[in-house]
Amino acid sequence: MRIKTCNVHDTVVFIKNMRFHARHGVLEQESSVGGEFLVTVEVKADIQKAFHSDRVEDTINYATIYEIVKTEMNTPSALLEHVAARMAEAILQEFESALDVMVEIMKTNPPMGAQCEGAGVRASFTRS
Repeated sequence: MRIKTCNVHDTVVFIKNMRFHARHGVLEQESSVGGEFLVTVEVKADIQKAFHSDRVEDTINYATIYEIVKTEMNTPSALLEHVAARMAEAILQEFESALDVMVEIMKTNPPMGAQCEGAGVRASFTRS
């Protein structure tokens, strides 16, 4: 089937709630023992070509996004903001068609004594 009668806009490729055990945080226990994290990534891109070509080379490959996220989650950092920025930069470098990247990283059991589902950071990055 060929799509000829419509235009596509605001396309987002995403992976939601990837689970990782990682060593991010400012407390000694966080960097030595680690904790559980959920990561969501959304990439806004011009991938209209993929709608017609049916080729993975013409889109944002979410398997590649996962490998980028996995690499950055395996690199300990004090701040989740720093991890998110590294992920976004790597994604923007990898995919020329990527326009914006949103990264959300959540600690599922933050060490602050609060009853909550998690705490973290969500940041949006735009290609400059």
